[in-house]
Amino acid sequence: MEEQKQGTVRLLSGITAREALAILDERSQPFRRLMAFYRAAIMEVETKFNVLNAELSLQYERNPIETIKTRLKSINSIMDKLQRKNLPLTIEAVEQNIFDVAGIRVICSFPEDIYLLAEALLRQDDIVLLERKDYIQNPKESGYRSLHLLVETPIFLMHEKRPMKVEVQLRTIAMDFWASLEHKLRYKKQMPADAEAIGEELRICAQISAELDNRMQAVRKRIEAEME
Repeated sequence: MEEQKQGTVRLLSGITAREALAILDERSQPFRRLMAFYRAAIMEVETKFNVLNAELSLQYERNPIETIKTRLKSINSIMDKLQRKNLPLTIEAVEQNIFDVAGIRVICSFPEDIYLLAEALLRQDDIVLLERKDYIQNPKESGYRSLHLLVETPIFLMHEKRPMKVEVQLRTIAMDFWASLEHKLRYKKQMPADAEAIGEELRICAQISAELDNRMQAVRKRIEAEME
């Protein structure tokens, strides 16, 4: 890695600023192209969820999806991750080792909606499931809950069809609320001395959040049963 940096320094020394910018632009072009591919993959999967939401809203007379959030990892973050893994700064290394470049977070109303949407997505013949991590049935030690799916979907370019990986996270409003606040609290620059006690309090809050999800789902079922 250090040899690459030294080589770049030697390459850029003795040339004009315009020439240096042209070289840097040429070297970054493949990464920008790859980011465009990931952005297209995000749009493909997001569209699938929007279509499913519209279809299921007709069937159940309610929208199972509250919001959809998308995220494209920055080039700087990707480079940092490659360096931490001692991997080369290449397009191939990104595609083969960094699986969270393209991300979609689907916020659902109730826990049942998470599995309903996940199963509907995975039944589509152009979606390939690469990895599934169910942190709802098996929460992380911190209390974090969410369903993670790593999927592959094709994007259709002018002259080719290209498979791209997208990380999908499905969680309820309560799960997302807890995860957002937990991230802000846990990743402060200076954690207090009683960090362990705070971690335990966060786990208790996660349990309360899970109970809230289950009770709200039970209330919904009760209402639907009485309406029938």
